[in-house]
Formats: sequence, structure tokens, C-alpha cells
Amino acid sequence: MAWLNRLETSQRSASGLEWSIWKRLPVILLAGTVAPLAIAAVAWFAVPSVSGGAEDPKLLLVIYQSIGLVILHWTLVFTVAIGCALVMVMKGPAFVADPYPPAGRESFLHTNDPGSL
Repeated sequence: MAWLNRLETSQRSASGLEWSIWKRLPVILLAGTVAPLAIAAVAWFAVPSVSGGAEDPKLLLVIYQSIGLVILHWTLVFTVAIGCALVMVMKGPAFVADPYPPAGRESFLHTNDPGSL
């Protein structure tokens, strides 16, 4: 027994912007991760080796902001991916999980007496 049954009368909608965004998401994720980390690496190596990283609060601020920006970017990409997946599912064929009517509904549908409602 199948978990979901496809409705025979359902129609698929044409794909649109969601697929073009979906296909670009890995590149967007990679670019949005590498760029801030590259800035943090440049800032780290630009500091003279005489002073440690913990002694320079501006350096630590740049590194922490870069890490925060990467995490924010991952969150945004994940949110857009969820949105694309939802639109793809909604545009797909219709499925029904339980095609059986409720137990009390049959007696209601077969009644011809309007006064029994």
C-alpha cells in the first residue's frame, strides 16, 4: 500500500523562477562563505606577527563579524532553499493521503429528507 496516492486529475504547473534559484544556491552558498572568510584571513595575515591576535581588538572584531556574516548567509540560503522546495512541491502533482470519507459522512450524504438535517 502506497503512503500517498497520486490524483489522476491533477496537473503539474510549469517550472519557473524556483528552479533557476535552486540551481544557483550551491554557488551562492560557496561564494557567500569564501568571501567573508577571505577578508578575515587577509586581516589576520595583515597584522604584524609581533603582536598576537588577541591583543588587537579591531582584528578580533573583523574576524567575529566575518564569522557572523557567514552564519547569517548560511541561514538565508537555507531559508531560500526551503522556499524553493515548497514551491516545487506545490507545483507538482496532487497527492491524497487518505481518500476515505469520514465514518459519519455516508449517512449524511445518502439522506434525501431535508428535515433530517
